[in-house]
Amino acid sequence: MTVSIDTMVKIYTRIRDKRAEIKAAYDEEDKALQARLDMVKQGLLEYCKEHGVESARTQHGLFYRTVKTRYTTGDWESMHKFIMEHGVPEFLEKRLNQSVVKEFLVENPDLLPPGLNVDAEYIISVRKT
Repeated sequence: MTVSIDTMVKIYTRIRDKRAEIKAAYDEEDKALQARLDMVKQGLLEYCKEHGVESARTQHGLFYRTVKTRYTTGDWESMHKFIMEHGVPEFLEKRLNQSVVKEFLVENPDLLPPGLNVDAEYIISVRKT
């Protein structure tokens, strides 16, 4: 028995819609749980500060605080200049800007950067009519 293309699209949209419904419900519940978890974390951080400790053990487990540091820039031009002046390219992560590389390759079809790997595959997209 062969299933028609129309039937496959109908099945596809039903599955996609059901997944979206389930995900929305999950996201809503997870957001509420995350908010509660954040309140508890804040309470534990306050405990550490008030008692001058970095960690504490309870009958239900050990908790400890650490410093999480993130580095960002609001001035990429100056940052790039600094990186070049001080020879620290390792400040940057190794990944390619997908849209810029694609645009470059379209504009320069005979110029392939050395070491560039291209992985392309067909995908299916379905929209409601």
